[in-house]
Amino acid sequence: MLPEEQELARLENEQAQLEEAVTSAELQLETTKVELAQFQYHYYQTVGRLYAELDDIEARIAGKLADASPEDKYAHEQAEAAQEKARKSAEEAGLAEKMPPPPPEITPELKLLYRKAAMLMHPDRATTDRERLRRNEMMTRVNIAYQSGDQLAIEKLVIEFGQDPEAITGEDVGARMIKAIRRIAQLRRRLAEIQPELEAQQQTEVFELMRTVNEAEAMGGDPFGDLARELMRQISERKIAFEMGRLDSIGVA
Repeated sequence: MLPEEQELARLENEQAQLEEAVTSAELQLETTKVELAQFQYHYYQTVGRLYAELDDIEARIAGKLADASPEDKYAHEQAEAAQEKARKSAEEAGLAEKMPPPPPEITPELKLLYRKAAMLMHPDRATTDRERLRRNEMMTRVNIAYQSGDQLAIEKLVIEFGQDPEAITGEDVGARMIKAIRRIAQLRRRLAEIQPELEAQQQTEVFELMRTVNEAEAMGGDPFGDLARELMRQISERKIAFEMGRLDSIGVA
């Protein structure tokens, strides 16, 4: 094998490894987004709405206590804080109610199809601006389909994309080396972009909560069920106290 052929083999091997790394990172990022959407939807359906209800009754209790002590500056500050908290909880719960439910499951078949689509049409395989634009548009549609669990849509996009076009013509060693070098540079840039985005997702409070809940469920626990029951107990307790006027018998969170 000639030296240039050896170098071409090395470059194409590095390119293949980077393509696999980028595809895996893209899949992990999109899967994390879907899993977070699933978790947030489940959270608001089980305990988020209960938190909103609890915050509402506590705001009403705080308002009553403030009305009963017009000179008590602290009581009025507490009432304002409770009302703001209730407003935010109600707003979040309202937005959550309007959100469409995420796909119930990310199947292995869906992940495999996403990998196939990404390997075929990822923008980092483009060698011209026009082709990059086309690939960006196609991958955006693939990501949307993946996030909604629409396997059929991804299959149609793969067919629609067709054969991977080559912007640099020629199959001689020199042309192939140029294409490999360009793609390697593009893939390295994309990999460097994905990692911070993925890390940002994984450092959010929602992700940490999801991980904690998943670990508890894996050990046979029911953290959402336990929390929902405790919230319903607190709501019932505060409603009774509010209706009977025994406001001093409970604390406002």
